[in-house]
Amino acid sequence: MTTSELTLPPRTADAESRRSRGRRGMGAGKQMHASPVTYVVLTVFALVSLAPLVWTAIAASRTDRRLAETPPPLWFGGNLFRNMQAAWDEAGLGTAMVNSTFVAGAITVSTVLFSTLAGFAFAKLRFRFSNVLLLLTVGTMMIPPQLAVVPLYLWMADLGWSNQLQTVILPSLVTAFGTFFMRQYLVQALPTELIEAARVDGASSLRIVWHVVFPAARPAMAVLGLLTFVFAWNDFLWPIIALNQQNPTVQVALNSLGTGYVPDQAVIMAGALLGTLPLLIAFLLFGKQIVGGIMQGAIKG
Repeated sequence: MTTSELTLPPRTADAESRRSRGRRGMGAGKQMHASPVTYVVLTVFALVSLAPLVWTAIAASRTDRRLAETPPPLWFGGNLFRNMQAAWDEAGLGTAMVNSTFVAGAITVSTVLFSTLAGFAFAKLRFRFSNVLLLLTVGTMMIPPQLAVVPLYLWMADLGWSNQLQTVILPSLVTAFGTFFMRQYLVQALPTELIEAARVDGASSLRIVWHVVFPAARPAMAVLGLLTFVFAWNDFLWPIIALNQQNPTVQVALNSLGTGYVPDQAVIMAGALLGTLPLLIAFLLFGKQIVGGIMQGAIKG
């Protein structure tokens, strides 16, 4: 067997490998274009999703008498700012907005922080009964929150926290969903070798969490933060029980607009629109960063 015959298979394999990488590169560079049917379906879903918000704005811009007529109005009127001012004054939304911002912000920060730490522990740390504890944590999601209202209220009353904001914040400092969500993300997004390399370099546990875990978990933390803020802002069941009209959140304050012999539906819709505006503004400001973080995490994964 000659020397050329000995060296031929490696050259052939190298050429085939280069052609294979070239085909993969060409496939990766192609852009996928959506069909017209896709645009139609997405447009329908967008219109259906926006319909309740648009109807709320239309109703808020009309009078209560016009809303009672048939057919109902299908376009905006001229009473939007007047109804908003009436809802703001009647419900005391100034104090409620400040309270909701503080409550939702505190719950969001604590939930993201503690859920990330707990998710990292379940995902990458080895300790006894970890699977049992994770199962118990996920199992708490199966319990209806209505079952915890009475014992939770008695507990807060014993602490002397009735009608105070910490009554709403304390039960939501960490959630089972947030812990499970971060655990599932960190299992794939955080390589174990990276943690071991940091330990070999002498990094402490706190430094590993700050410089390794948090940067890797940033996309998931952004998504969890947005979901938590929306849930905390819209929460109604527990705040209406724990708080009163003297120290309300937005949802508790809006509840007062529905009282009276003949509630003004236009004013109620204006109040609901005011309560929704902060969420829309937050999404418009941070939605692009959150989506970008998700895509960055997906590419790294």
